[in-house]
Amino acid sequence: MTAAPTIRQVLLTCPLDCPDACRLKITIERGADGLEKAVKLTGDPDHPITRGFACAKTVHYPARQNHPERPLYPMKRVNGELTRVSWEQALDEIAAHLRDVLARRGPDAVLRYHYAGTMGLMEGHHIHGFFRALGAPELDETICSTAGTEAWRLGYGPRYGVLPEDVAHARTIVLWGINSLSTNSHLTPFMTQARKNGAKIIHVDPYLNKTGRYADTHLKLRPGTDTVLVLGVAREIMAQGWADETYIREATQGFEEFRAEAEGWTLERTAETTGLSAEQVAELARAISQDSPTYIRVGYGMTRHEGGGTALRAVTLLPAITGDWRRRGGGCTLSTSGVFHLNRSRLGAAHLIREDAKHVNMNELAGALEPSAGFEAAFIYNCNPAVVAPDSAQVIAGLQRPDLKVIVLEQAMTETARLADYVLPATTFMEHADIYTSYGHSWLGYNPAELDAPGETRPNSWVFQQLGERLGLTEPSLFWTVDDLLTEVLDTGHPFLEGITPEALKAAGTLPLKLPDGWLPYADGAPTPSGKVMFTPAPVYCPAAELNAEYPLRLLTPPAHHFLNSTYGMLGNLTRAEGTEPHILVHPADQGELVGGQLARIVSETGQAVRRVRITDEVQPGVAVVEGSWWGLSAPDGQSINAVTAQTLTDLGGGSTFHNTRVRLERAE
Repeated sequence: MTAAPTIRQVLLTCPLDCPDACRLKITIERGADGLEKAVKLTGDPDHPITRGFACAKTVHYPARQNHPERPLYPMKRVNGELTRVSWEQALDEIAAHLRDVLARRGPDAVLRYHYAGTMGLMEGHHIHGFFRALGAPELDETICSTAGTEAWRLGYGPRYGVLPEDVAHARTIVLWGINSLSTNSHLTPFMTQARKNGAKIIHVDPYLNKTGRYADTHLKLRPGTDTVLVLGVAREIMAQGWADETYIREATQGFEEFRAEAEGWTLERTAETTGLSAEQVAELARAISQDSPTYIRVGYGMTRHEGGGTALRAVTLLPAITGDWRRRGGGCTLSTSGVFHLNRSRLGAAHLIREDAKHVNMNELAGALEPSAGFEAAFIYNCNPAVVAPDSAQVIAGLQRPDLKVIVLEQAMTETARLADYVLPATTFMEHADIYTSYGHSWLGYNPAELDAPGETRPNSWVFQQLGERLGLTEPSLFWTVDDLLTEVLDTGHPFLEGITPEALKAAGTLPLKLPDGWLPYADGAPTPSGKVMFTPAPVYCPAAELNAEYPLRLLTPPAHHFLNSTYGMLGNLTRAEGTEPHILVHPADQGELVGGQLARIVSETGQAVRRVRITDEVQPGVAVVEGSWWGLSAPDGQSINAVTAQTLTDLGGGSTFHNTRVRLERAE
């Protein structure tokens, strides 16, 4: 007689790359066969940020977790096909290859490539220590946030910001370069409360999306002209006498240089460059400075241009002009990650980083995979570069080099995994323990392993510890448990961590940092070397490469509402059979011979891809949009949209320029 199914519910922190870092309520069912699996996911109703709902992406995680194509056993490529092998065979062979490469070429021939497939401190960060113990090159994790991080550092130092709990006190909310309803959805209830309190919401973005429709006002500026809009707004604020001269004098440095740069940007010149009207620019200046406190939420989207770091830096300086940093609910947020004052001195064996270490910018992976770069072994984990890296066609070609051994640690048979020489099956956040911070709030999280690992899946950390043993590595931190790491990172004595012990965090699952009551992070200046908010060097507008007859459109590739990068790509492959696939949004003025619903070939200076056309005035003339990093398998031509994007870098931080691709559209049969 078989046992009846039983149900239990657990609370875990979401591991995905999102500022919300939600506390999730997961329903686990034990079947008649005695095996447990996740069957439903929603938000923890008692968590003050999550508030009982999960985003449109993560509610599908059980389908991803239980997907029939999930890799459950180690595989090796034999005669062109991936074939199941034992862990012993896979690890022994990989270790033997590494010993050979290290003996012949040294550690500079070993490449690691990863990003934020999990935000866990153990499975997402600490595992890099294996490569540092080898002496392998450093990977500069630049594909998303470095341009913004460097921009913020120049002005403010650590990434502090307005906490979501304070947003309800704002009277004006400006969502600048961020589709927050899709990428920071748990901010929405706080903004809605502010609106009920009388606040107005303004969205500044090159195309109309869910956030633009939610806002009271949408300003559809030309891509890459954010710096100009800031300088024009700042000039109007100063001309009208609305600047907070007291804050500027007491808490900032270099404002006169900024003032001089803004002086030339009249309302008319600003309007002509940004595509807005002079009245819209003037009203934005009035709202920001007069209907205060003003809260500005910036996203990394505006940094995806050659001048993107400068653009974001300019926007973030607006609260220093108006003095909103001294008002509850006023100020700006890019990230709150700076409040987590953890001990990171040995996280990922950071103490082993060599000053002379070779560096690889992850946006330049296509170049790093050229034979001339000298890599003979590539480890890829927590990332799907065949889809998400720029110039993806060349990335795929590089991964297929016969002289390069590619080892992929994965939870899904991604397009990168399908190209691997070895696929090592990884556990999910429900199946291993880990520690989580946030870049959208101030709660620290701990997850135990709530499910047994299916098949022969193993945590990333286990794999690298096994390889470390085979290679004779002796660095103690490589062999830490999650408990060891938790004790290490909490050992700081910082007042924000007061009362947060390993035992307390494990018992509660999630705990808030001990921030001061009424905390206003930059009210009296900033933790920069000068102790002031820095207006110097003044932001200077750098025009993007001009459109021309050969490439008349600028392509943007922002996040989609139902996808998080390529994490849910396998589900996209299923939905395509139901008629869902990636589209390119085109303004009627640019459609030419194109017809909505038909296929168009997107051609850039780098490559090409085919997408189905949707004609809409949600975009502006001269701009085309493809939302989401769908797997190429979900597209009509099997190509990632990043087949058309280039390895060009931003002005600050070496970031990606995904939103500045010049293209033309051709009818595709």
